Amino acid sequence: MCLAAPSRVIEVQDGVAITECFGQRRQVSLLLLDEEVAVGDYLLIQAGGFAFERVDAAQAEEALALMQELMAQDSAPRSWGGTSS
Repeated sequence: MCLAAPSRVIEVQDGVAITECFGQRRQVSLLLLDEEVAVGDYLLIQAGGFAFERVDAAQAEEALALMQELMAQDSAPRSWGGTSS
């Protein structure tokens, strides 16, 4: 099962976006989207690096806050994208 965390667009150029989520930046393709993407938008991204959906900012921020809260509940705090030992 895969869980996509909304990633905020920080740069857009030539069909590619640079996104940020929990402090990690990533370059993603916008090829699968049929709508314009702008800096500040939130995207859901497939594991292969393709953005597949633009998400409402309020919903994205709510989901990110919930994810952050869930990660903090464990006795050993985790970082997004990190490995657990």
